[in-house]
Amino acid sequence: MRLASFAPPGGAARLGVLVTADGPDAVVDVRRVDPRLPADVPAVLAGGPVVLDQLRRAVGAAGEDARHRVADVELLAPVPRPGKIVAVGLNYRDHAEETGDAIPEAPVVFAKFPSSVTGPYADIVHPADSTRLDYEGELGVVIGRRCRHVEEADAPGVIGGYLVLDDVSARDVQNRNSQWTLGKSYDTFAPIGPAVVTPDEVGDPQALDISTHVNEEPRQKSNTRNMIFGVYELVSRISAVCTLEPGDIIATGTPGGVGIGFDPERLLAVGDVVRVTVQGIGTIANRVTAASA
Repeated sequence: MRLASFAPPGGAARLGVLVTADGPDAVVDVRRVDPRLPADVPAVLAGGPVVLDQLRRAVGAAGEDARHRVADVELLAPVPRPGKIVAVGLNYRDHAEETGDAIPEAPVVFAKFPSSVTGPYADIVHPADSTRLDYEGELGVVIGRRCRHVEEADAPGVIGGYLVLDDVSARDVQNRNSQWTLGKSYDTFAPIGPAVVTPDEVGDPQALDISTHVNEEPRQKSNTRNMIFGVYELVSRISAVCTLEPGDIIATGTPGGVGIGFDPERLLAVGDVVRVTVQGIGTIANRVTAASA
């Protein structure tokens, strides 16, 4: 299933399921069918298979009054405020090489503040205090069950789904600090979506094409098989340190082709549109806008 958050015109955020089988893309307002369902995606994930089955039944029973064309609503970040975003740097060999960094022997982990999250088609705001804005298309892993000390073989059982993520980065701010968090955590620096796709629809997370375009120009093109540390290993290593909760997101790293990897650099400017696609999961597209005074 494709678990989404959406807002009808003039309305508040609603839990939805994206469907494509019956013509134009639609989102089903599942709580209109069954008001007993949870109100958001993390609560659905925490409910496990029982709640997912209830969602499937609601989608099957939905009448036209519970269906909206995607074009008629606003798709929001499916997890609007994750408890934490655990991001991984230098997790593709070609990205480490283009930045001049050594191939890591262990995952390079940093944090993005949850307040950096924005929707799959919302604007990225160019900070007034940065001149080196960059993109990083990534596969995001959404935790589905509270867990700690997860063995790699057991990691599939704690993953609730996957989404597309852009790890937007202010390189000058990132590099002037010994830690990367500030340069990665401006508001709007984590566009995610368009939905959380459950693992049964994704299959092997290490066999997904991933690409990034800027103004329709291809910049990144790779496959998740090229990760240095795979999805299940990342879940195991991170959960050895901290408890992971439903709705937490792991950003698994970006392949080569980021703006600072070109000579000369090809960084983002106001008016640019960044489009990130992960096979089987979807596409997010975000326009860069100027910061308000």
